[in-house]
Amino acid sequence: MNAQLVETARQCLGAAYDGTASFPQIVGNLMAAGFEGYTVDYRRNTTAYFTPGGESVVLDNPVPDAPVAASFDREAVAEQIRWAQANPPGYSYVAFCKNVKALGCAGYIVSFLGRRVLYYGRTAETHVEHFPQ
Repeated sequence: MNAQLVETARQCLGAAYDGTASFPQIVGNLMAAGFEGYTVDYRRNTTAYFTPGGESVVLDNPVPDAPVAASFDREAVAEQIRWAQANPPGYSYVAFCKNVKALGCAGYIVSFLGRRVLYYGRTAETHVEHFPQ
């Protein structure tokens, strides 16, 4: 993968964690750069970015690892997603990650092509969230 794509992925990951860009801004930047999606793996504490040509880059998440609860609470994860979408004062991606891990979310897959995010638990239970219109 070329250095420009890797740098875009790094910048977007950093912006998510430090709160300098919203999810829609990050998605727009990644799409404009040529990515088709990414995967967040809370158990490995990594985020992988993918291009349509099959290239990928895996980056370490900047926040220390925390355990993922055994049981996936689909409804509570959906509430956390609504909290993130509302982006109220006090929201942070760091807090979102901590909260969904405690609710059993082992990671999620973002598909720009499908305009959705699939959240999954350790037992492969899922919650699908479509991008807001």
